[in-house]
Amino acid sequence: MALSKVEKRQKIKRRVRRNIFGTAENPRLSVYRSNKEIYAQIIDDNSGVTIVAASSREEKYEGTKTEISGAVGKALAAKAIAKGVETVVFDRNGFVYHGRIQALADGAREGGLKF
Repeated sequence: MALSKVEKRQKIKRRVRRNIFGTAENPRLSVYRSNKEIYAQIIDDNSGVTIVAASSREEKYEGTKTEISGAVGKALAAKAIAKGVETVVFDRNGFVYHGRIQALADGAREGGLKF
């Protein structure tokens, strides 16, 4: 029987997470996309601590969902640079690197993060 949409994403997520690991020097930028919102956090996997987080629920952003994702990426980058984080490893969390996920990554790059 074919995998459902969620099961397929979870399978991809497990495969990607085998190779991606965030350290204190190079933390992991994890992205989650729901139907209405987008969430991103920068995580140090060695200590299991979230360093910085941003989402579309924090502020009232205007525009399309893709534009809002770009703004969340810029906000996350600003918070991260204030905390002293400049380079990250991007974890798309099993989502296709397209649309809102790509817009968030591009916004984070514009904000000054390197990955």
